[in-house]
Amino acid sequence: MGFRKDFLWGGATAANQCEGGYKEGKRGLSNIDVLPFGKDRFPVGMGKMKMFECDENHYYPSHEAIDMYNHYKEDIALFAEMGFKCYRLSIAWTRIFPTGEETTPNEEGLKFYEDLFDECLKYGIEPLVTICHFDVPMNLVEKYGSWRNRKLVDLYVRYCEAIFTRFKDKVKYWLTFNEINMILHLPFVGAGLYFEEGDNEEEVKYQAAHHQLVASALATKLAHEINPEFKIGCMLAAGNTYANTCAPEDVFKSIQKDRENYFFIDVQSRGYYPAYALKELERKGISLKMEQEDEKILRENTVDFISFSYYSSRLTSADPEISATTEGNVFATLKNPYLKASEWGWQIDPLGLRITMNSLYDRYQKPLFIVENGLGAVDTPDENGEINDDYRIEYLRQHIKAMKDAVELDGVDLWGYTSWGCIDLVSASTGEMKKRYGYIYVDKNNDGSGTLKRSKKKSFNWYKQVIASNGENLENKQEVELVCN
Repeated sequence: MGFRKDFLWGGATAANQCEGGYKEGKRGLSNIDVLPFGKDRFPVGMGKMKMFECDENHYYPSHEAIDMYNHYKEDIALFAEMGFKCYRLSIAWTRIFPTGEETTPNEEGLKFYEDLFDECLKYGIEPLVTICHFDVPMNLVEKYGSWRNRKLVDLYVRYCEAIFTRFKDKVKYWLTFNEINMILHLPFVGAGLYFEEGDNEEEVKYQAAHHQLVASALATKLAHEINPEFKIGCMLAAGNTYANTCAPEDVFKSIQKDRENYFFIDVQSRGYYPAYALKELERKGISLKMEQEDEKILRENTVDFISFSYYSSRLTSADPEISATTEGNVFATLKNPYLKASEWGWQIDPLGLRITMNSLYDRYQKPLFIVENGLGAVDTPDENGEINDDYRIEYLRQHIKAMKDAVELDGVDLWGYTSWGCIDLVSASTGEMKKRYGYIYVDKNNDGSGTLKRSKKKSFNWYKQVIASNGENLENKQEVELVCN
């Protein structure tokens, strides 16, 4: 027995990485709009360098991205040709409430997404919508300090009410926050957090996280009231942490590293702060400001399913002398000598996906949904303009096989799989276009040049075959070694 008959195969994107049109349709400025390409991107993303508006000295990749704002019909038609059952996308908060503080939503923004959802439904593609995918109105960042301020909870819920009400008959599956644990690793990207001199950064991050957790619970409550058929999920940047050796100290360190990320989902899925998290906050001298009803809100409004991204596993050691970490990954991790790595230093571990799925399902006993997985690589068209991305096919083949084993052999309840960047888009971490994930090539370069022409890669027809066979046919005619450095 393989995947369920109604398994939701598809792909995933984010508004700030593909949509563009950042000034069209009365859209407001968001945090990612001021995230530049180049050496300043990481300091800004970390909340260490203040950049609250765009200047003439930087290039901002999100402004045009791949201009899906004006190409979505063409793109969705290509998704339909592959046989997508599901398309995961995000709504740009500033398209609906340009400053985040309006009392009436922007009709042009609502109409854009309504038309986009109708285009999906025309082809039988189920939208899976991320409400907040690294997206905060810059007005709220400047005026209130973003999620460090409790006021954002009410403003987020107002935003949710507008989209739940408008799209209650078009969208069934919702995710409250993308990779909610990213607030600890890239605070400005994840939550619009900028740190002033003298800030207790850990306390700011965890206080902001508490506000997001309460907002997520209130959104879940509201969603179920507006349409009881809605399915609301949380979303984790996942990947188990291995111990470097079987030394008990290393094993315990790996447990501690995993808990840093599980903490968020523990609250969203179980409805309360776990004991280890309370002790950790106590050790750090962090006292969260909570309102009287917060515990009740969290307890009574847990999510319906657990979604997550998976790109690689991680490795840790308790030995301070061991410090050789991988390159290019937001999550610092030791190099695993048993694994190959992508061109950006992301360690390739298909079995790690099965391990992660089992860990999450054992822990929460709720349905899982893999909403991001894929290989970022440089794709070079040949003399005929074709892209034979067998390395991507091999990566995906091995991961889907591991996913299938988790379902068939381990009994994990999995609803669907939307691979990341089904069409080439701007990289969230680096701002590059050359770090490509898609089945569809977009003619766009790191410097913003290009025609935006769409073309199919070899992986396009391979994934079409996978979907048509419901994951039974994973074969590729050409065996190939995975891309590695």
